[in-house]
Amino acid sequence: MYATFWSLVPPLVAIILALITKEVYSSLFIGIVTAALFITNFNVVAAYTTIFNDGFIASLADGGHVGILIFLVILGTIVVLMNKAGGSAAYGKWAQEKIKSRKGTLLATFALGVLIFVDDYFNCLTVGSVMRPVTDKHNVSRAKLAYLIDATAAPVCMIAPISSWAAAVAGVVEGTDGLTLFISAIPYNLYSLLTIATIIIITIWDIDFGPMKTHEKNAKQGDLFTSGKTTSNDTSFEAVSDKGKVIDLAFPVIILIICCIVGMIYTGGFFDGETFVNSFANCDAPLGLSMGSVAALLITIVFYLSRKVLSFKNCMDAFPEGFKAMISPILILSFAWTLSGLTGMLGAAEYVSGIFEGSAAGLTGMLPAIVFLVAIFLAFSTGTSWGTFGILLPIVVGINLPGNLLIITIAACLAGAVCGDHCSPISDTTIMASAGAQCDHINHVSTQLPYAMLVASVSFVGYCIAGFVQNAWAVLIISFVLLCAVLFGIKKFFITE
Repeated sequence: MYATFWSLVPPLVAIILALITKEVYSSLFIGIVTAALFITNFNVVAAYTTIFNDGFIASLADGGHVGILIFLVILGTIVVLMNKAGGSAAYGKWAQEKIKSRKGTLLATFALGVLIFVDDYFNCLTVGSVMRPVTDKHNVSRAKLAYLIDATAAPVCMIAPISSWAAAVAGVVEGTDGLTLFISAIPYNLYSLLTIATIIIITIWDIDFGPMKTHEKNAKQGDLFTSGKTTSNDTSFEAVSDKGKVIDLAFPVIILIICCIVGMIYTGGFFDGETFVNSFANCDAPLGLSMGSVAALLITIVFYLSRKVLSFKNCMDAFPEGFKAMISPILILSFAWTLSGLTGMLGAAEYVSGIFEGSAAGLTGMLPAIVFLVAIFLAFSTGTSWGTFGILLPIVVGINLPGNLLIITIAACLAGAVCGDHCSPISDTTIMASAGAQCDHINHVSTQLPYAMLVASVSFVGYCIAGFVQNAWAVLIISFVLLCAVLFGIKKFFITE
């Protein structure tokens, strides 16, 4: 079954089951079992061993994965500390005075997501932690918050030259200046740019459709979750200090941003004489984020102790509570990484890239649109955008396309990778957006999908045009006008108050 259509069956089984049953753990586990059976030719004993040896143990032994888990736990601890110190409550009161409307709250969440462009993991959890108290007070559904977080995480990182994503892209394109290619492709990254535009348009025009409309309607009546249950109802998020001020939230967040940037450029060799840009291009993001977050945690504890808003015991109690708050995303990530690893053993990437490589050479004008669709399918099935452009970019660069068409096709590859990752329930970014919003994961996936598919459809049309027009401004204007027309049509003909 290696490198055949069967290699894509396990992740598709997991995705379909998750969307049908609304149970993500069991769906992922069934996908893992299916992959293990395929790998061992249905030898049950060997499959059982594979699940653990080549699956869970191998994925959790990966240094990058462990770094992300450390970052998750430390960030959860910092969030608990901020809440216990009263920083989140103080910020909520301040924001309630300054932000008078739901629209203002949504736009403020979007703006913060754009500002934190360094890394998508960092973006997801930080924006959620900071804005959750504010959106709750303005009756914004957790599903809508999760969408705003997810839609300003990967898409923003994918158009920011100084980000872990730019570094990853630069690292997979050998034999050429990957960072220059990345920057040149930004104007043609239609999915990322149109996703950002969509957030602004639907907020200003007050457009909600699909399952999100139900979630937002219920939220305005006080039910933020719609599923009838909260994802976190423990006391770790309750303030124990009445001395909290806005600085008790702002200081840890700013320190976290600074420390994580320093940690990332440190791993890239900045302090050994490398330039800032190159150090980002060569950085180890999981290591840098885990090192930076631990440093930020220590500084935050000292800050709270010096301000006497928390006792030493309060600070130490935050560690197990922070871990407990992150159990759900840690479990889902562990299952998703295991499924991704076993799918890789089945040769899913080789199968998709082989089909693409065999047919791409004879295509010209339609190539960007085709690459976009292939990238979406691969990222959706595997749950990884980095793995997707890591597979497809070397193939695209190796086709020897003429000038501007190469840039457009690279942009289409990156845009498709982000789109597939955005839609996939087994994507780590999607999982962490749910964690950041404290939203039920399947609720987030089901409410986000119609928005993502709408933008993907408009982007596909844009890439069909781009392959022939090859002018960034023309393609962007046409795509933006089409997006506005579609959204206006939805508001005019399909939304009834």
